[in-house]
Amino acid sequence: MLVFAIEYRKAIDEISGDRTLKLRKFELSGEEWVIVKELCDVLKIFKDATLFFSRATPNLATVIPAMDHLDETLATNVLNPRFQHSIQAALTIGKRTLNRYYNLTDDSEVYRIAMVLHPRHKLHYFKKAGWEDSWITAA
Repeated sequence: MLVFAIEYRKAIDEISGDRTLKLRKFELSGEEWVIVKELCDVLKIFKDATLFFSRATPNLATVIPAMDHLDETLATNVLNPRFQHSIQAALTIGKRTLNRYYNLTDDSEVYRIAMVLHPRHKLHYFKKAGWEDSWITAA
């Protein structure tokens, strides 16, 4: 929807700016359009993750790496001065929410077992990600 709005910004501005249509209250300022663009940029990673996990063949062994990638991207974007403060605040809340769900994976050994059994990951992923030795041993 945001991609569509950005693509048709000129038409949206003309329609919402037309006094006869009484849509002026929906007209976006230049700063609001900047936020729309930034929001579109930061939400792309969630769209990609959603499409990835919605495939016909989801893979349990990719959950932890995908969540790590999301977390790393959010952490980087939160500190990126290119983003408006409102976007940075939203990213902070998103990161906090992601971490709450990520912590739930600690309650199930299934994710770690799937990764250890996966030929691409084995224990290499845990070591590369800097997991503590006790966590790697438990996996």
